Amino acid sequence: MAAAQLTVSSFSARSLLPSFDGLRISQAKISSVAPLRQCRSFRGLVVKAATVVAPKYTSLKPLGDRVLVKVKVAEKKTTGGILLPTTAQTKPQGGEVVAVGEGRSIGKKQVDISVKVGSEVVYSKYAGTEVEFDGSTHLILKDDDIVGILETDNVKDLKPLNDRVLIKVAAAEEITAGGLLLTEATKEKPSVGTVIAVGPGPLDEEGSRKAPSISPGNTVLYSKYAGNDFKGPDGSEYIALRASDVMAVLF
Repeated sequence: MAAAQLTVSSFSARSLLPSFDGLRISQAKISSVAPLRQCRSFRGLVVKAATVVAPKYTSLKPLGDRVLVKVKVAEKKTTGGILLPTTAQTKPQGGEVVAVGEGRSIGKKQVDISVKVGSEVVYSKYAGTEVEFDGSTHLILKDDDIVGILETDNVKDLKPLNDRVLIKVAAAEEITAGGLLLTEATKEKPSVGTVIAVGPGPLDEEGSRKAPSISPGNTVLYSKYAGNDFKGPDGSEYIALRASDVMAVLF
């Protein structure tokens, strides 16, 4: 069967889901998709979301408030040495900053990028545009899409940026009020946790930052489907989300 060509312009990737059984696209938006290469036959449809930069270009300079991040390679083995299939490998949410833009102007104030070249960062799960450059996968994303700086292997050391907040998730209840023991499948995902670290706050219309109204140590109730989930080396669960997704402080 001759291969067809697929041209995708700017639209939501979720609109593709009903058309292709079993195809899951993790990118929230696709700005450009390279046409499929001609082949004699194929069983499935392959969508190439990354933009490939020709080898003749040796450097890439982001503009404005954009940042170029070299994506961390996905783990291919578990800590116990078990080889993971491609479908089971965790999609990386972090990488190294390799280039930054000049920042942006807010009113009369010039606001610099909040990260520097060489920083190890964590970014929003569906942010940015994927680029194959210099033999590696990179992301071009906005400064505001960077969740925080992580200089160690432990997520509890994450330094949130902008209006982000790092929360240690409370343990799920194992027993109901009636005394019934809950299995992992029936435990409700908690929406309560303790604030570990708070970013400097969002920028206002004059380019100044306004500190969030919550502080480290607060026990908070947050929106159930917001943010990025992480697991620490000791099995503890964390979530990094925007301060606006925190709904209440519990006393």
